Amino acid sequence: MTEERPPHAAADDYSPFAHLTVPNAPLYRAVMRTFLEAKERFAVHLRPEDVQGMLPAQQRPGDAEQVGQALDRLVRWGNLRADPDTARVTAVEDFYRKRFIYQLTRAGEAAEEALRAYDDALGRRGALQAVALEDIITQLRALLVLASDAQEGAGDPAKVHLTLGALTHRFTELADNARAFMGSLQSTIDLHGVEVEVFLAYKDRLIEYLQRFVQDLITLGGRIAQLIGELEGRVEPLLRMAAAREAGDASPEEVDRAEKLAHERWSGRWAGLAAWFVSGAGRESQARLLRGRALGAIPQLLAVVRSLNDRRAGRSDRSADFRTLARWFAEAPDDAARHQLWRTAFGLYSARHLSVDADTVGERAAEPVVAATSWAQAPPLRISPQLRRTGSYERRGKARRVEDRSAARRHLAALAAEQSAQTAAARARLVTDGEIPLSRIGELDPLAFGLFLQLLGDALASWRPGMTRTVATSNDGAMEIRLTALPGESQQAEIRTPDGVFRGPEHLVEIVDLTVVRPDTTTEGVTG
Repeated sequence: MTEERPPHAAADDYSPFAHLTVPNAPLYRAVMRTFLEAKERFAVHLRPEDVQGMLPAQQRPGDAEQVGQALDRLVRWGNLRADPDTARVTAVEDFYRKRFIYQLTRAGEAAEEALRAYDDALGRRGALQAVALEDIITQLRALLVLASDAQEGAGDPAKVHLTLGALTHRFTELADNARAFMGSLQSTIDLHGVEVEVFLAYKDRLIEYLQRFVQDLITLGGRIAQLIGELEGRVEPLLRMAAAREAGDASPEEVDRAEKLAHERWSGRWAGLAAWFVSGAGRESQARLLRGRALGAIPQLLAVVRSLNDRRAGRSDRSADFRTLARWFAEAPDDAARHQLWRTAFGLYSARHLSVDADTVGERAAEPVVAATSWAQAPPLRISPQLRRTGSYERRGKARRVEDRSAARRHLAALAAEQSAQTAAARARLVTDGEIPLSRIGELDPLAFGLFLQLLGDALASWRPGMTRTVATSNDGAMEIRLTALPGESQQAEIRTPDGVFRGPEHLVEIVDLTVVRPDTTTEGVTG
């Protein structure tokens, strides 16, 4: 009989995971996967020959006895259970033969499900889902309609529960995928587990993907924050409806407690959704942090590309130099050659003013002096007369000619001046004379439109529930935008660009260039 685990095994006994750390672990993993596949087909018991036939060809042992030994060990660890196979007994001597059928235990199935979740998490790269933002907007609008129905006494708990569930599921997917994507993006930036050729092949698409998502996050994220603000104070009845419906399946004595716990869960989910899109006092929203992280990843990716191009152009790379130097050390024939290589590579020579002539070196070789000997007790050194007369032991060569880089500096200065002029022109184009509607801004060139989107995104990210006006400053502190919502249902504003038309709800906007001193600004001084 095979050895069974005692029924009183400790709750913290993790022996079902023991097959992961043994030399033949791949075979054990393959055997356990066959049992999971069989269970999905509603097959409970498997014989050793069934298991061997279901194993992949590259993992199938040539000897069926190996499969039987693997099954016996999995039974000993608690992953499988063995029962006598009496269905094929046709004679008395068959009772004395070792015939078993095997099935998964609860512990073995739980261990495989945990390993499957682990493998899925490791292989997950995630994505920045702009479509999820649109779905969240759709669900929030549906909640607004349900909130109005609830105020009129016509609330439908089933619709409320399904809508909140769909909203929570979509938001959870968005947050989880964003975390996974940013983690994999950092690995890509660091080139951990990423081939250089693969990175160079898709870096343009990756940067375009990041820019497109950031633009969607600025526009759609602001709309989501606005809808959350409209639902504040009106969502509580909906949360209680969902909690009451969820607790409907509880036993009569557990209804109140189940409803309370369900309400706490739904309140926590709603608070998490609001905190993800709406900034609070002393706390930036996760959407704004994600936007900053995605924007920061773009120059990091470009820096990696520049570094790779520098390597391909033959420029010095410190890590490659050190690897080559290490190979030279390993190939050196003796310690003397290694010492010479060390001095050549790092320039750590002995004190130059203690250079001695050949006679002194010969005397020291004949009568060595211990390094710990005091200089007062050691024999004197004969210093070269040339050093005593000139202060220099070696003749200095001609100094290298200094390369003239003035033309390159002028070129860089011209580029910087041109970029500064373009940025100043874009700022001047956006500055408004007081508050004006968004629709009066007019057509914008790509540079001015990009600057406008950054300002608008900063303003919408700082929008709080219940606010009708907000003020935000650009990251460099050069521009300030003041955005005011119009009461009631306003018309749509349009801003035309060479690439298309930007549309959104009409607002009053005032943009100020903080680097320019206004004419009405007075300066007070002290006169004497």
